[in-house]
Amino acid sequence: MASLLSPSPNVAIGKRKLTGTGGRTKFARGGVILALLMFFITTPAHAQDAPADTPPFGVIEAFWLPDAACELGAGWERIIFDWSQHQPESPEDWNTLNVDERWLRAAQDCDREVIAVVKNTPAWATDGMAGIGVPRGLDLPIDDPANLWGAFMRRAAEYYAPLGVRRFIIWNEPDIDAGTYGYEFGGTLEDYADLLRVAYHAARAGNPDARIHLAGVTYWHDIEQDRRLYTDRLLEYLANDPEAAAHGFYFDAITLHVYFQVETVYTITRAYRDLLANHGLDDTEIWVGETNASPNLDPNWLVERPNWQISLDQQAAFLVQGMALALAAGADHVGVYKLYDWNLPPGAESFGLIRVDETQRPAFDAWRFVIDHFSDVTAAERALTDRVYAVRLTHADGRASLIVWARTVQPALIRATELRAAVIYDVYGNIVNNEALASDQTFVLSGAVCNRVDGCPVGGLPLVITADAGANWFDLTDGGAQDSLPLSFE
Repeated sequence: MASLLSPSPNVAIGKRKLTGTGGRTKFARGGVILALLMFFITTPAHAQDAPADTPPFGVIEAFWLPDAACELGAGWERIIFDWSQHQPESPEDWNTLNVDERWLRAAQDCDREVIAVVKNTPAWATDGMAGIGVPRGLDLPIDDPANLWGAFMRRAAEYYAPLGVRRFIIWNEPDIDAGTYGYEFGGTLEDYADLLRVAYHAARAGNPDARIHLAGVTYWHDIEQDRRLYTDRLLEYLANDPEAAAHGFYFDAITLHVYFQVETVYTITRAYRDLLANHGLDDTEIWVGETNASPNLDPNWLVERPNWQISLDQQAAFLVQGMALALAAGADHVGVYKLYDWNLPPGAESFGLIRVDETQRPAFDAWRFVIDHFSDVTAAERALTDRVYAVRLTHADGRASLIVWARTVQPALIRATELRAAVIYDVYGNIVNNEALASDQTFVLSGAVCNRVDGCPVGGLPLVITADAGANWFDLTDGGAQDSLPLSFE
């Protein structure tokens, strides 16, 4: 019997804003044995489109450590393009020091696409509060200089096109209400619709290849206020615009921010995929633009907080599980917030794959494994019971990978047959089957780390099994117990 992925002795630690507290997993009792009977399934229940021209996996703010970002292999990064710093005093200003062109050239040199998140209204361009105020002139034609936002977006799209920037996220988290931490847009939903419409036309006037993303949304702020999702209400409003449908509702992608509870990556992404379909936007890209579970139990960066007690191993497990769940729910791209904790004060919540002192957290290796091993995935499907989660990923060359983990505090035993053609990895991408596999072999999946406040926010350390094209594959059964249930992929 080979033992894999048993619980690590690490007691690890990190923090940013907490984006939601709903849907906690309750403790479950009892162990589980999984019998993996091998056969190849050729028709997944949920198939994604072919990989987009932008690589699927990225990281936020890679520019601080470009060599490390190249080592990581990130396909894209996100950088804030601050309007108020580009044009601090007047529309005649053009200060590009806000986005150092060396950052953009370094990204190009490493085949990393830069995604711009554009926000912060200059004081001179709004009748509201600087930063969050609605720009003046949104109701004017985009070629009217008095449409200040339109003039800026056209100029930005044109200027940055030769530097490889063509994707623009329009503002950030407009679903957060005034008086709440993270409030960034002082306009109404209708104002945001005007902001989006102008950005879409103006950016394309500056660069016909420009692509517009909806602002990243948190999901939980709407849920906790017991109201329909911001994106749903926005699309309903835009549906009354006679020109909107012809222009894809003025955007090419939506952006989601999901933190801490790994299974909500699937739930939230699936909710938005269904929402888009309900509005006739089935082909619109979904970017999980920010995700992570900050490790507040990192011995090298301890952070005190009342919930989400996350270790270094849990952070790494979250990234691998979250990637798999995002793809299974219909996401096209996934990005980790963030690469490096630049200029972070002691005791502040730390999300970085790289600490302030430039040492790499284990999650760096986990995300590099994701980028190296899963960037060619063409289809994904999930299966689950109360005790086990599994995601099967199909690679472009016909290989298939199974990512499986325990959902509860109890460890799970994986019994597999006919594994001779398989390669087995741990969460960090280390190959763990150094010897030939027996035809019938059992492995250990570590249980999740759970507590009474958080439940089980992250599953236990996952097992990753990859088989070559043409090899037998897996029929999972949550069995070995009297209450065994079929584990069917969907």
